Amino acid sequence: MITDRNATAGPTAADLAAIDTEWPLIAAELDILDAEITLIYAEDHGGPTALDWRRLRRAESRVTRAAAEVATRTTGPDRAA
Repeated sequence: MITDRNATAGPTAADLAAIDTEWPLIAAELDILDAEITLIYAEDHGGPTALDWRRLRRAESRVTRAAAEVATRTTGPDRAA
């Protein structure tokens, strides 16, 4: 029996807003994971191609840009650090 009502209430509006703010970074990190999985599977099929490596580099660049954007948004002049 669960006695804490908040344990089953789900995410709060603030939680959902935080996820929404960080979603571009989360999506970019998922792109890296997908590219890395592709590289792993490519090892069984003759090795990764130049396109596979480019895909990983681009995903890493997206993560860097998204992380900078999220950091700027969450510590911008209108928010306290």
